[in-house]
Amino acid sequence: MAVLSDSDIVSLLREDTLRIEGFREENLTPNGYDVTVDEVWVPGNGSRFREGTAEIPGREWFVIGTKEFLELPPNIVGEIWIRTTWMRKGILSSFGRIDAGFKGNLTFSAFNASSSPTSMPIGERFAQVVFEEMRSTATKAYDRRSGNYQGQRGITLSAADHQRNSRSKA
Repeated sequence: MAVLSDSDIVSLLREDTLRIEGFREENLTPNGYDVTVDEVWVPGNGSRFREGTAEIPGREWFVIGTKEFLELPPNIVGEIWIRTTWMRKGILSSFGRIDAGFKGNLTFSAFNASSSPTSMPIGERFAQVVFEEMRSTATKAYDRRSGNYQGQRGITLSAADHQRNSRSKA
């Protein structure tokens, strides 16, 4: 696999091979793209934030939905990394890869490991997606393998939530 540079990402966007709905050039990094916070949900106190600043209590689990809607082609995967700005504030999150062929908003589960509350402005950059080109195109991309979260919009915690949300918007 080869990591795509900022110029590779821009070329793929221009070709409409890779799509980032809500793309902002200032979110490009030398080797990726920073996705931003669109919504924060703190289940412990039932708070949802879609504007302003989310206040995350200390030692609290929370969920983030991204503003960007990504569409990856069948030969590109995305690797997700939390921005070190958030790690330095005690925010922990576990990330993985975005499958080739995935399209949708991203949902991140996170934890404020600090004993102090943390402020998270809506629109702030939270994680970096590093795009990698596979040596060959997937035989069956995400939509044909499981596709459980294909086309998701907003925070989605389970495939059942996604299916329910998709039916209610139809």
